[in-house]
Amino acid sequence: MSLDALLNLSHQLGREERRLAILGEGNTSMRHDAETFTVKASGSNLATLSAAGTATCRFDKLVPLLSAASMTDKEVDDALFAARVSPDMKKPSVEAIFHAYLLTLPGVNFVGHTHPITVNQLLCSRHARTFAKCRLFPDEIVCCGVESVFVPYTDPGLKLSQAIKTAVEDYIKRLSRPPRVILLENHGFIALGATPESVLAATLMGAKAAEIFAGAAAASGGAEPVFLSPEQVERIAGRPDEHYRQKALGL
Repeated sequence: MSLDALLNLSHQLGREERRLAILGEGNTSMRHDAETFTVKASGSNLATLSAAGTATCRFDKLVPLLSAASMTDKEVDDALFAARVSPDMKKPSVEAIFHAYLLTLPGVNFVGHTHPITVNQLLCSRHARTFAKCRLFPDEIVCCGVESVFVPYTDPGLKLSQAIKTAVEDYIKRLSRPPRVILLENHGFIALGATPESVLAATLMGAKAAEIFAGAAAASGGAEPVFLSPEQVERIAGRPDEHYRQKALGL
């Protein structure tokens, strides 16, 4: 895959980050093949990302870290530098570890991690788990899946990557499908998909769903919104016309 696809996705997500927040930089990644992937480098800007602001890494240098009992911050930094395919590249984001894992999931070629205000206002509230579990309207299901993975707050870096892996594995075991969205309590939003379009669509729809959730809760005097039933969610998820629309939209 061309690096341009990752850069274009990064620019679009970066513009959305700036629209929704004063300052909040996430990270993006793209799988090249079974051995390598490219991820935003530490300190780079999503909205203006160039090839020089990325790092191409080897999966086999980062995925094994997920099994580590413990590592110091320096050991993690050393591992990130060692994962680069070239010493001339910048240091990968510390979150490159969870990008490496997520890009090994079936059908996942792109990952986008952002911090939209509309989403984080729920992830920093008592509604966080419910927002991950429940769905409000059909297009949320089409773009974000039947549920989102929920990860309780965990220290960013290796521990967070390990927590994400555990939560995703539990999700796949329970629902027999990979997730499209991962929600990190008191932190942010992760979208994964086969195409840049699917990652962007999940991110924008997730932000829209969060805004609707907050508005519906406010209109109900702080009570939870009225959600679609599990049967209604599965009906939308299984409809052939929705599958056709997902393909047409690149989801």
